[in-house]
Amino acid sequence: METDQLTRGQLEAEFSALARTMYFTGTTIAAFAKGATRGQLAAVCDLIRSENATRDENRKARLLKRARFPAIKSVGDFDFAEVSMPDGYTVDDMLSLGFVDAAQDFVFYGGCGRGKTHLSIALGVLAAERGYGVRYFETASLVMALKAAAADNRLDAVLRDIAKADLLIIDEYGYIPIDVDGARLLYQVMSATYESRSMIVTTNIEFGKWGTVLGDAHLATATIDRIMHHGRLVEFGGQSRRFEEALMMGRSES
Repeated sequence: METDQLTRGQLEAEFSALARTMYFTGTTIAAFAKGATRGQLAAVCDLIRSENATRDENRKARLLKRARFPAIKSVGDFDFAEVSMPDGYTVDDMLSLGFVDAAQDFVFYGGCGRGKTHLSIALGVLAAERGYGVRYFETASLVMALKAAAADNRLDAVLRDIAKADLLIIDEYGYIPIDVDGARLLYQVMSATYESRSMIVTTNIEFGKWGTVLGDAHLATATIDRIMHHGRLVEFGGQSRRFEEALMMGRSES
């Protein structure tokens, strides 16, 4: 049936079905542009802009979901007053996400409640919004997942999945001890990022004590060596933000 014989509803249905099958060639685009009216060109431009915007939003949503953040944080909500950046490196440098493109690392070091997790997640959210693949893990959960995967002969698949990320965030490193098997698996993940993707590690443990966390001084030395080669140390000072905002201390939720 010719299109001029279709009802409005039938024409809309056919347009919808045809649109989902199309990838426009240069020849088709040129022919349409030559014969279309100004109004037709404007309508098609609006259609394509709308489709691209929807695809972009959907991709960002998929990247945020895949990152598995425990909460969504924003760099706009973060106070950098007590954060000591490396010499010659600024907050704006960090927020540009150039470190992700360069496959460089950060170690966020400081006491509990100083904002290390907040900033790492906020940077991860920013990266996902800009189209980078991000994965977030608490160290203990990551080690447990790796050990379970190894026991089920799924370790290679899990490692390949993690390796798809442009930015890997390993939070709360050193908060609990890790056994030898877990330390070796964690080292395998961390060393695989070397010169291939970016990593942020948050910790309250100074480098000299990483061996006690991993239970193996050689693994600790090798891990630190890789991070320091292409990484920066960011120190978090001040008082615990959680303590300052605690309801038990009489602070209001509002």
